[in-house]
Amino acid sequence: MLNVANVSIHFGGKYIFDGVSFTLRPNDRIGLIGRNGAGKSTLLKIICGLEFPESGNIAKPNDYTIGYLPQDMKVESELSVLEEASHAMEELKYIEKSIPEISAQIAERSDYESDDYARLVQKLSELNDRFEILGGGSARAKIEKVLKGLGFSDEDMHRPVNTFSGGWQMRLELAKILLKSPDLIMLDEPTNHLDIESIRWLENFLKNYFGSVMIVSHDKRFLDNITNRTIEIFSGKTYDMNLPFSKFLEAREEQRQQQQAAYRNQQRKIAQTEKFIERFRYKATLATRVQSRVKQLDKLDRIELEEEDNSAIRFRFPEPPRSGRVAVEMKKLSKSYGDKLVLKDIDFVVERSEKIAFVGKNGEGKTTLSKIIAGEEPYDGDMIPGHNVEISYYAQHQAQMLYGDKTVFQTIDDIATGDMRSKVRSLLGAFLFSGEDVDKKVKVLSGGEKSRLALAKLLLQPSNLLVLDEPTNHLDIRAKEVLKDALKNYDGALVIVSHDRDFLQGLTNKTVEFKNKQIREYDGDIEDFLRKLDIEQLNTLEEKKKNTADNKANTNPGSAKADRELQKAWQRDLNRVKKKISKVEEYITEFEEKISRMDDFFASPEASDIEKMNEMTKEYNDLKSGLEQKMTEWEELTIEMEEVESQKP
Repeated sequence: MLNVANVSIHFGGKYIFDGVSFTLRPNDRIGLIGRNGAGKSTLLKIICGLEFPESGNIAKPNDYTIGYLPQDMKVESELSVLEEASHAMEELKYIEKSIPEISAQIAERSDYESDDYARLVQKLSELNDRFEILGGGSARAKIEKVLKGLGFSDEDMHRPVNTFSGGWQMRLELAKILLKSPDLIMLDEPTNHLDIESIRWLENFLKNYFGSVMIVSHDKRFLDNITNRTIEIFSGKTYDMNLPFSKFLEAREEQRQQQQAAYRNQQRKIAQTEKFIERFRYKATLATRVQSRVKQLDKLDRIELEEEDNSAIRFRFPEPPRSGRVAVEMKKLSKSYGDKLVLKDIDFVVERSEKIAFVGKNGEGKTTLSKIIAGEEPYDGDMIPGHNVEISYYAQHQAQMLYGDKTVFQTIDDIATGDMRSKVRSLLGAFLFSGEDVDKKVKVLSGGEKSRLALAKLLLQPSNLLVLDEPTNHLDIRAKEVLKDALKNYDGALVIVSHDRDFLQGLTNKTVEFKNKQIREYDGDIEDFLRKLDIEQLNTLEEKKKNTADNKANTNPGSAKADRELQKAWQRDLNRVKKKISKVEEYITEFEEKISRMDDFFASPEASDIEKMNEMTKEYNDLKSGLEQKMTEWEELTIEMEEVESQKP
């Protein structure tokens, strides 16, 4: 269990957060949210010891481990992906070496009642428990499973790490954190470097993780699918509820409305009291009552309204010039980088007003085809632009094309026309530029700030075909809503590369999947695509099972009786494993309920009783250790059940 106690830190004379306190419990899945600049990343760094608060402290057990993934980092390693990932299992290697050594010491001793002997036995027990959590004898299989889940192929396993892009290196760092199995996993914008398939895999991994998880993310769907608790940093304070993201927002809105109603009611009573005091201040017969009312006002605990963020705007693109029915058409289009073929014989049409999402694993050609459409890359084959088509293209390198000596405000003001001239500051605010930020020179902006400015500039330029490559990576939730609302009302054609499912939902009407150098088109938005994809995968699995059954029947005709015996044996094995899982789940529920009751005790005034606290802490640690053992047992039984199910005759 980790405690954040009265932590404060300020920057530039202003508190980022002041007196922040909360307890991070086992199995918490926390979404840490707030506007950019609210202090989320800073708080993560303080928790893992990379930065220090000006006041307050972080309290955790000595053996408490934390895995932290920042937003950006560079890994310089000449090792292969598999070798680098194996470094995450150094603890396992140490345990494998220590267990036989301690076992030998125990075997040689006869002082069974001594404290030293008890400590050795306890140490051996802890090492065995940790050995199971880390994967035990199946470390290599676990490493490959995590790497493949995050998108690495069999060929990638043996490539040197330094030949991968920064995004893939971040995936590797994430894999190493997951393999280390720390008590707390902290991830800062992890989905920025993942495709949709990898995000879905990571969601499933984190939902079933034995320890605690804290995530900073602007991906609403990702937060909703994982978290059971949300902590918002707002105006230097934290708001903490045991709710996933969307339900938290609903509860916070209800909380604000109740606060406003209470504030209005209190203000009305204050006004009435002040009116009474003013009216009868100099009337001797009512002096006592007047003084009583004055004291009431002095003692009143006045309600303060939260500062509200009302700066969201509704933005519309400039009216695009009308194009022909077809915006762009490709015939037998191919693209190679040296000997590496990326796209082969692509036939594809983008029609006027069509909104298309490009999806698929990283490296399958989504960005490449976007660049080709935008005229940024050469290609083989034919690409025919439609009549009167004007293309606007957004990619990360667009930020480098901004004029460095202009201010943020000048960059937008110079191209704003019509009604937008009066809304330049509001538009910049929507893309996280406010106050003195608008007067900064472009050349002093960070990479993320330049990307946001380039996107805001793009939105003011009239075009009838927009090509956007990962436009949401540097936007917070409010800015994404502004952009999505504008794109939904955009009259031109849209091609967008994105892995943000919530952003894509309801925005596009066609989804194009990139796989094996080809494309496949699906009608509908991202939800329709994922639904169809799940059905296809299920059908493929059923077809494999059917083919296996048919092959067995054809190979051994007349063996119906033997098949029935195999079926019965299989069902017995399955029932046996299911019964074990059910029993373990009962234990897990019992442990979790006891731990929850003890968490309540630790947060109560009774926790000041030191003797009782020591007694409870030992019991708490035993329960936690027992829960981890049962969770490990449950995971192993679940894997066993999957294996049994896969062997169905």
